[in-house]
Amino acid sequence: MKRNANYKVDLPENLRSDPQYAAQYLTAAKADSTEAFLVALRDVAEAQKGMKKLAEQARVNRENLYRALSRRGNPRVDTLDSVLAVLDMTATVQPRSASA
Repeated sequence: MKRNANYKVDLPENLRSDPQYAAQYLTAAKADSTEAFLVALRDVAEAQKGMKKLAEQARVNRENLYRALSRRGNPRVDTLDSVLAVLDMTATVQPRSASA
């Protein structure tokens, strides 16, 4: 796969066609910040399903979904779980260090 200097050009296709890429993208965003994670989750959602279809399948109000997946979003855990389930993903938790 040829990499473009402007990753945003290839990003939607990569997120749509490669589940591992999408998972790594979300993991890297989560490591950066909660805000980055929510925006990245919205990128994945838009690329894979579109917000309208995702909202319907996750049984979440579309306007609330847009708000939840924004930089200032504060989604409930059940909303995140529903969104991730529709995207055929799951969240995992692991210790920060090997000694934990």
